Amino acid sequence: MADLNLGPGSSSPNYVQSILDTDLYKLTMQQAVRRHFSDKPVIYKLIKRSKDRKFTRACVHAIEEAINGLEEMKLLDHELQWLKETCPYFQPDYLEYLTAFRFKPKEQITLRFVPQLEEGGGADHEEVGNIEMEISGLWSEVILYETPIMAIVSEAYFVHVDKDWTMDGQEEFAYQKGREMFKGGVHLSELGTRRRRSYAVQDAVINGLVRADMGRPEGVKGQLTGTSNVHLAQKHKLKPVGAIAHEWTMAVGAIYGVEKANMEALELWEQVYPTHPSNEHHFALSDTYTSEAFFKVSNFSLHNIVSVESTKPLKLEQEVAQTPGLLTRWRGVRQDSGDPFKFIGLAKRGYEGMGIDPKEKYVMFSDALDTEKCLALKKACDEAEIPVVFGMGTFLTNDFKSKASGETNKPFFIVIKVDSVDGLGCVKISDNVTKSTGPKELMEETMRKFGISLP
Repeated sequence: MADLNLGPGSSSPNYVQSILDTDLYKLTMQQAVRRHFSDKPVIYKLIKRSKDRKFTRACVHAIEEAINGLEEMKLLDHELQWLKETCPYFQPDYLEYLTAFRFKPKEQITLRFVPQLEEGGGADHEEVGNIEMEISGLWSEVILYETPIMAIVSEAYFVHVDKDWTMDGQEEFAYQKGREMFKGGVHLSELGTRRRRSYAVQDAVINGLVRADMGRPEGVKGQLTGTSNVHLAQKHKLKPVGAIAHEWTMAVGAIYGVEKANMEALELWEQVYPTHPSNEHHFALSDTYTSEAFFKVSNFSLHNIVSVESTKPLKLEQEVAQTPGLLTRWRGVRQDSGDPFKFIGLAKRGYEGMGIDPKEKYVMFSDALDTEKCLALKKACDEAEIPVVFGMGTFLTNDFKSKASGETNKPFFIVIKVDSVDGLGCVKISDNVTKSTGPKELMEETMRKFGISLP
């Protein structure tokens, strides 16, 4: 990692507790990448969505220190044994690889502090700015950086920059949220690692959710279904949950072409994780190139569902278009951007158009959820007679009030996205335009290929 010359600073706390203090889908994807793309180099880049937030030099120094500390992480014997007992989908050769795996941040990460002048800043005014970060190396190696680095950046910011908060009462707060959602029939997974305010906060939140789950009155059908954080799943005796991230489809799109990416990504995934009755790793992400494009490629019937202003019709190879068998085998689809209520009808009628009973499939919601939205979506899915599950992150692990004003103390929104694979650009065209990523020309070309109207 590049030397930031930030000067002396206090030692950083242990922002990341274990190599398993990460999302399960990073491990499942790493195993799949080793199977299919072991020799492919990639580049990831950090994107700061909270444009008004700035870093101090002390904060960036802490980030650098914590990232460099990842090189000390390794899989411990008791963690390996737990993975063998809990996660049978991890093959022996992968667990052997993970045991020997070591982060190499000084070789694979570049971090740069970019100072910005602020009005009214005097000689003693602390310098602030933004950061630029790039992660590069073999995809099979650097894929594990995303979640711990996002957790590091978030926690460092709230330790060194925004200190107007306290974690007092967070466990009870999570308990009350869980209690209300479980009472409303919500099946909930905790997904808060990437944007947690701190490790201690996430640990307290899970404690609260476990209490709410264990204290459910008789007849309450909602429940805590697990956590995406593998380390905390082990600690709290929960099921680790997770499937696929957008980067899988984005990279497959770069390698095979975006027209084939949605279905090719699922087929490649099945070769590593064959479908079976529970299909816990088989929720298809619909919005890598917009949900409209996903359902079109999936051969879903779009009559009376959506209107697409096509500038050029999408041409699909026959084997890609004929996918009812593939989606019959998958457990459901995950909605991660756009209007979730419209998505319910789209998914239901899409399944029906393929001759699949929607009552046998799930919709998973994971975008910008809170208690009220979960309860409303649960009611809407019940009325539509389609099963539903929820994955909630930020609202659980970064929901705070200002100590000074009592108003909302906002989370810090960053993402780390795959930028290229094997020298080929990667793009994501989200149902929410603000979440789209990639080079502008490539985004426009992709939208034209799928017949998506340019804004």
